[in-house]
Amino acid sequence: MESDFENRIVAPEYSAEDTDIEISLRPKRLSEYIGQEKAKENLKIYIEAAKKRAESLDHVLLYGPPGLGKTTLAGIIANEMGVNLRVTSGPAIEKQGDLAAILTNLSEGDVLFIDEIHRLNRSVEEILYPAMEDGALDIIIGKGPSARSIRLDLPHFTLVGATTRAGQISAPMRDRFGVICRLEMYTPDELAMIVKRSADILGIFIEDDGAAEIASRSRGTPRIANRLLKRVRDFAQVMGDGTVDRDCSRIALDRMEIDPLGLDSIDRLLLTAMIRNYNGGPVGLETIAAAIGEEAVTIEDVYEPYLMQIGFLARTARGRTVTPAGYAHLGLDMPGQQTLF
Repeated sequence: MESDFENRIVAPEYSAEDTDIEISLRPKRLSEYIGQEKAKENLKIYIEAAKKRAESLDHVLLYGPPGLGKTTLAGIIANEMGVNLRVTSGPAIEKQGDLAAILTNLSEGDVLFIDEIHRLNRSVEEILYPAMEDGALDIIIGKGPSARSIRLDLPHFTLVGATTRAGQISAPMRDRFGVICRLEMYTPDELAMIVKRSADILGIFIEDDGAAEIASRSRGTPRIANRLLKRVRDFAQVMGDGTVDRDCSRIALDRMEIDPLGLDSIDRLLLTAMIRNYNGGPVGLETIAAAIGEEAVTIEDVYEPYLMQIGFLARTARGRTVTPAGYAHLGLDMPGQQTLF
């Protein structure tokens, strides 16, 4: 049984269906941005200081799980500084020439946003160092004995890097960022405010308890909250009068098999397979993958992080185990688990 995880409505990664709503819903100013108070307050000071000195903002690294607003923050930084935003991603810059073309086309003070910066090619990264530090680009022309190096001066610019895996960024790259911001998961109250703001922009009439219900099942991620809002709106328009209230939200989310903690059918399948087949663990990753017909890497990268975050799954030296909280959530009695030692 192969599950189509790319189409999971609770997947925090960006998907094509998000394009139409994300662009219209993204806040343009720090004052409109909800949540991430620590990062927001610090950025506000750094931006104000840079503007007073008439300088470019220092290079900024944003890291945290997908769907929390890293791309949005990059756009806000450009807007607050009053400059252009150029957007690219680590995997898209394959050769040194690609990066050189991007850098030489920047204007004074521009913000260059590189998403998934940890996936930059190492040779590309090497020419990014002098660009970030000295505002210069070293290009080698020709090959062999006749090769020569040319140094091009670049306009002052701000590099905003975003990553979901800060640990995979090389130390020399990390050291060149003056501002490092970690984005945290959102609280249900913050997500409810985001849902209400999004509903207002999309022209959806939503009640506070309806927004709270969607927020509580959004796994702490605005992207998922906005996606669920769109789907709940469909149910509200077809089954009701178009108003999103608590009852409508509950019916819609239950029909989509998203439970009160944001777990979907695949999350529950993973936990129940471990409990029914392997007494709740410890069980190896490859064994779980075979049991539910999913690839091990998908389980590790897509399903496990949230289950571990809410304390339903634990990794031990001998494999994965379902925790007492996981049993309780599924309404199952916890038998004597195999010893971990």
